[in-house]
Amino acid sequence: MSRLFKYITILLVSISLSFVSVNTNAQCPMCKMSAEQNLKMGGTAGKGLNRGILFMFAMPYLIVGTLGIVWYRNRRKEDEPEIEQ
Repeated sequence: MSRLFKYITILLVSISLSFVSVNTNAQCPMCKMSAEQNLKMGGTAGKGLNRGILFMFAMPYLIVGTLGIVWYRNRRKEDEPEIEQ
């Protein structure tokens, strides 16, 4: 199996998994009740709470992804032969 085919397969699987959405509740019951009451009264605290949870959820993936890209680029530089002039 060629390397290009492997990379394309990984890319396609990653893209398809990013479109999968599951409706979940990421709040404790007490926080959920408080946020729902706030939204019913016309407040926006519930939306901010949900955005904060999503932000905290996404940060580890962004950090690991960035480290992976840096590692991959540095590894590629080591594999390239040096050209002497």
